[in-house]
Amino acid sequence: MKKVIIIGCPGSGKTTFAKKLHEATGLPLYHLDTIWHKPDKTHISREEFDARIQEIFAEDSWIIDGNYSRTIEMRLRECDTVFLFDLPTDVCLQGATERLGKGRYDMPWTENELNPNFRREIEEFKVKKLPEIYGLLEKYRREKEIIVFKTRENAEQFLATL
Repeated sequence: MKKVIIIGCPGSGKTTFAKKLHEATGLPLYHLDTIWHKPDKTHISREEFDARIQEIFAEDSWIIDGNYSRTIEMRLRECDTVFLFDLPTDVCLQGATERLGKGRYDMPWTENELNPNFRREIEEFKVKKLPEIYGLLEKYRREKEIIVFKTRENAEQFLATL
């Protein structure tokens, strides 16, 4: 496990897991939200984003935390290990709600309310995004280690084995 991606529904616990995995392994950690978002709530261009991801790929080891569906397959090709958080929608909504008003090390600002579009993204994730992700995982299953967490407890149990 040297090149890791962590994907799954927003609010599922990906970033918390990524931080703990980084602490346990010492692998460099990159949050896609930190790369994409600027402090003024705008974002960099797709070209800049893709170039930054390519720079990370050139490193010997890394953990990349985040979805950004457009780039999942690009990251799948480069990684050796995938962690997918496939948790119930209500758990993800609760996770996103619980972090409101709290500063996050992976975001340049603090959210104080759940954006309606973001809420809809979480609510529709299992129907709109997850089947596509599972399709990609099937495509790469022979060449990648793929670990799917159905609960946060599964993730904690995995970390305890490191």
